[in-house]
Amino acid sequence: MKTENEHESVELVDGAVVRQFARAALLAALMGAAVVATIPYPLSPAPVTLQVLVVFLAGLYLGPLWGAASIGLYLAAGAAGAPVFSGMTGGPGVLLSEPTAGFLWTFPIAALVVGLVVHRGLALRDPADVPLATVVAGLTAGLILTYVGGTSWFAWLIGTSLTEAAVAVAIPFVPADLLKMAAAIVIVRSGAIDTV
Repeated sequence: MKTENEHESVELVDGAVVRQFARAALLAALMGAAVVATIPYPLSPAPVTLQVLVVFLAGLYLGPLWGAASIGLYLAAGAAGAPVFSGMTGGPGVLLSEPTAGFLWTFPIAALVVGLVVHRGLALRDPADVPLATVVAGLTAGLILTYVGGTSWFAWLIGTSLTEAAVAVAIPFVPADLLKMAAAIVIVRSGAIDTV
């Protein structure tokens, strides 16, 4: 029988887990902040934001699992009503009825794919040490996946062909997204973000 002063020992959470969780929360917040710089795009119903850049950075720096978790945390905050989606909106209706919500749904999967390709599995590596061709392949795979998910959702919800949807919500964004890809590569190569 235990006395009042006796208690079971508590095992502390590993510092690496705490650090990754903190980084995931920071990138989730950055993802929400990325919509503040929303730029209307006359060629498309979808605006230009920096969200794809944050998705790239999540996969690059957090790896596949924590990268996807950080974007999932962002989606959960938005679904709960935080105004973190385009146009400073929030709530489950955005994820279920907006024509461009397919991009949001695909973002965590894209971060997962970027992380898997760049880190070559679940173990984290310093992305600055990864060959450039591997980084480009990972970012390209994530971007293509985002386009496929976003375009498919748009076509289904609007009731249009995949080709018409691609012309409306994917093709006009290729130049801007290539710039975001270049920015992600510059950030990785600069070593500006500590990965330890």
